[in-house]
Amino acid sequence: MSKVILITGTSSGVGLHTAVHLAAQGNKVYASMRDLSKKEDLENLAGLKNVSLEILQLDIQKNEEVEAAVNTIISKENRIDVLINNAGAGFIGTMEQTSMEEIHNTMDINFYGPIRCMKAVLPFMRKQHAGHIINISSVGGLVGQPMNEIYCAAKFALEGLSESIATYMEPYFGINVSIIEPGGIITEFGNNIFKNLEKSGGIKKGAYEPLVNDYMDYRASFTDEMKAKAFQTPDQIAELISSCIADKKPALRYLSSENAEKFTYLKSGLDTSGNHLQAMIRKNILNK
Repeated sequence: MSKVILITGTSSGVGLHTAVHLAAQGNKVYASMRDLSKKEDLENLAGLKNVSLEILQLDIQKNEEVEAAVNTIISKENRIDVLINNAGAGFIGTMEQTSMEEIHNTMDINFYGPIRCMKAVLPFMRKQHAGHIINISSVGGLVGQPMNEIYCAAKFALEGLSESIATYMEPYFGINVSIIEPGGIITEFGNNIFKNLEKSGGIKKGAYEPLVNDYMDYRASFTDEMKAKAFQTPDQIAELISSCIADKKPALRYLSSENAEKFTYLKSGLDTSGNHLQAMIRKNILNK
């Protein structure tokens, strides 16, 4: 059955490829982005694949745009089946040297933005007693990493929120909640982090110079061949998201690759899907 799907952050990367992939399966896809002047790549790929989709203006940092986009979908379709919170932004820098403005912005994009979208769709999903919320997280939402602490903090928060609401959304309201946890992906996401870093004046070394040098040496050690083996393509993540939507009983967590599973094994190896912990919490606290 065709689903009505809203996905954020579709101007490039995972969002762009997921939107086209899901539209090609016959779903009614509303592909949203903050800057509509960047819609050309999405339109070109959709044209190449001979699929149609709706493109919406939606800046996840603005309540009014989130609500307007959701209301547009409801007015046209009278339902919304899937929300994919994909829009996000990476950030590199040590906590001490990061300004509070940068911290607030990173948290706003990666945590509060998805919350705005979830709050907007939930009244309609509850009314129809059906729906699926899919939050795009990261292995950085499970394992803290040096120089990425603010980004990891935002993703940890998204993981905690998703895990918590999943305990009651399905048994009480028929709404599934899933988290997609990719490792490395071959997109402009990483490049954009460093572009933004340069604009803000680069990494301040000072007392942290040994850390910065070691981290940058690690980044530079990845050859193209190593990236090709370790990193996934946006299409591969799009296929995983599609499988998640198709699952009759969606899992809470979907680690995107064997490398992602290895990286997070010490944290989640006993319950990779998260389903066993969900079952325990529902039984012990909610008697479900």
